[in-house]
Amino acid sequence: MQTSRIIHTVSAHAEGEVGDVITGGVSPPPGETLWEQSRWIAADGTLRNLMLNEPRGGVFRHVNLLVPPKHPEADAAFIIMEPEDTPPMSGSNSICVTTVLLDTGILPMTEPETHITLEAPGGLVRVRAECSGGKARRIFVENLPSFAARLDAPLEVEGMGTLTVDTAFGGDSFVVVDAKALGFALTPDEARDLARLGTKLSDAATDQLGFTHPTLPDWQHISFCLFAAPVAREGSALTSRAAVAIRPGKIDRSPTGTALSARMALLHARGEMKEGERLTVSSVIDSTFSGRILGTTSLGSTSAIRPEISGRGWVTGRHQHFVDPTDPWPEGYRLTDTWGAG
Repeated sequence: MQTSRIIHTVSAHAEGEVGDVITGGVSPPPGETLWEQSRWIAADGTLRNLMLNEPRGGVFRHVNLLVPPKHPEADAAFIIMEPEDTPPMSGSNSICVTTVLLDTGILPMTEPETHITLEAPGGLVRVRAECSGGKARRIFVENLPSFAARLDAPLEVEGMGTLTVDTAFGGDSFVVVDAKALGFALTPDEARDLARLGTKLSDAATDQLGFTHPTLPDWQHISFCLFAAPVAREGSALTSRAAVAIRPGKIDRSPTGTALSARMALLHARGEMKEGERLTVSSVIDSTFSGRILGTTSLGSTSAIRPEISGRGWVTGRHQHFVDPTDPWPEGYRLTDTWGAG
């Protein structure tokens, strides 16, 4: 067997969404900050292509690179590689990373709770893991400050006329649409249509509405489209369904932690959700994330919430990825039958 490199990964998923973790075989990228390192990964593209493209990857896969933290308070740091973006933060991926760190013994586990601090490219996230029997059972993540950007904005969509949408940040940037108004029940059989339309809507929102972040000036696009079902309330407990379209064209299998954070920011901005209240959201496969507003903060002049999200993660295997020097596709390939089929 010939190989020019070996990359070690631990495979995992959080409530159905794949988030593999690179644990060896990759040197930390250049950069003074984790954000600069993530921008290098995005611009270079070599590792992203190798791990995300077929035959090693696929549009369903996210991959996280463990790197030494830059912040003195962080216990570990990770760079997120999604099919199209290298984002500031990801809820499902942070749950996968925490699960791998604790379940494999990279970081020590303390029962019944383990507290760690992770450094994501967008900043520090505080993590509390409920643990028993040597397993991290439920992961609670205090996500990046999240905020409503635009409320009830008009969006022109070819073939659909003018839609009314919101935009928000929950660790990543979203355009949010009313799923019921568009005729969606957010069931598994709708996944292909949701993925196609969601990509179209996120592209239109970037072009027409744009996006700016107070402290991350490089992030100037809308990453995702969140199809939001109505919210039901029973006391201080809120419930809903959601589906998130991830570019270039797939539906998140989990309820998407950054989407949950963005949704809570929008509900808070409208006075429909208060500090301490909890929102539980189900995905198209009926997996759930739960969110809570811990408090409020600000990013410069932008009002924001401090969101906490929680969900479960599972390790599914260990792998060694090889690159044969005679392989004519060392960085893989993408075809439109799965990668953003029109």
